[in-house]
Amino acid sequence: MSSTKIGFIGLGLIGGSIAKAVRQYYPDWEIIAYDKSRETLALAVQEGTIHTACSSIDDNFRGCSYIFLCAPVTYNTAYLSQLKNLISSACILTDVGSVKTSIHEEVSRIGLEENFIGGHPMAGSEKSGFSNAKAHLIENAYYILTPSAGVPEEKVATYRAFVESLKALPVILDYREHDSITGTISHLPHIIASTLVNFVHDTDTKDGLMKSLAAGGFKDITRIASSSPVMWQQICLKNRDNISRILGNYIQALEQAKDLVDHSDEEALYSMFENSRDYRDSMPNSSAGPIKKQFAVYCDIIDEAGGIATIATILASNLINIKNIGIIHNREFEEGVLRIEFYDGDSSAKAAELLKKYRYVIYEV
Repeated sequence: MSSTKIGFIGLGLIGGSIAKAVRQYYPDWEIIAYDKSRETLALAVQEGTIHTACSSIDDNFRGCSYIFLCAPVTYNTAYLSQLKNLISSACILTDVGSVKTSIHEEVSRIGLEENFIGGHPMAGSEKSGFSNAKAHLIENAYYILTPSAGVPEEKVATYRAFVESLKALPVILDYREHDSITGTISHLPHIIASTLVNFVHDTDTKDGLMKSLAAGGFKDITRIASSSPVMWQQICLKNRDNISRILGNYIQALEQAKDLVDHSDEEALYSMFENSRDYRDSMPNSSAGPIKKQFAVYCDIIDEAGGIATIATILASNLINIKNIGIIHNREFEEGVLRIEFYDGDSSAKAAELLKKYRYVIYEV
């Protein structure tokens, strides 16, 4: 076995995905892991992702070239003191949390700055846990690195190259800047999604019509509300000051929007929607983050027996795999009766062209 050993503390969605990526690109490396869930560790060993399942943070972690802290933010900070006497000066210690200030402050307090490079892969899913981990989860995703003030440049270069070798896209930021940026583009949207879902729940009719009639647009912007409650609880607690400030500014923006509606300000309302559309459309396409790009086509079909089966047969006979298929009952923001979702853009494009040849009316998104 190779002398390179890498350790993971926590094997959830992110930790498990990075471990699987390491196994894919570095098959000879020794991978050890600790997780509070024995079932998770057993599954990771059974699948061949890790070699050694650790029941505690113990001497097994000595000699690691890298150690990833992949537990919830609060736990990661607590684990630092347990690791201090187990790691060598050559070890690169990192985390994957989306809040950086608290762990950097603890790293400084206990004297681990020469080892620590914070990390935040900008990838994820509304699903959680090792069972949903995938080796390609961080592929082509931005991976933020926040080096400590005392970490040598050689270590930063080494870790950056390692992240690149896992097919992620490293970006170096100051940890304070990171927390302000992610507070706006990541933490705020999760809070908005959760409060919006709760608002609909609390104001729904007795027979649940809002829930039944919820359109694709509502489900798209609230999908991230299905993310781990524990993780987002910890993020809000640890990035409290930034999130509070950002929420205050956003509440002001909502109040301004309300004022435009109250005063029937046609020009300003149009500008608000036009500006948001143009800025949104200018953003680069990316599969990073919890809201994944969806590849789907919408198709008009006649309501007759075997209509869906015919389309499925056409696609299957041409080796095009369908991820999901279903009738759209609320088409307020969508055209087409049938929605067909695919795993990638090529499949979606091929399906659209194929169905057009069979004279189906297709709407691509």
